Amino acid sequence: METVVLIAVIVLGIGIGMRWIHLLNAQHEARIAAHHFSDPLPRPPGLPNSSGRGAAPPRPTDRSSTPKGTPPT
Repeated sequence: METVVLIAVIVLGIGIGMRWIHLLNAQHEARIAAHHFSDPLPRPPGLPNSSGRGAAPPRPTDRSSTPKGTPPT
């Protein structure tokens, strides 16, 4: 009988803990949703415009009709 009571208390404790964590997460999500971030700070003078993380600009292609390895005429 003691074992059944102990298991019931453990299951009840786990259930209360799960509910408490769920309520805390919901409260935290509401705080995040209500927080509006400000505009980004302006770039200091002297820094490049690109962060260096974007794609490289396209390379110019040679559209001549001569195959590779053939000297131009």
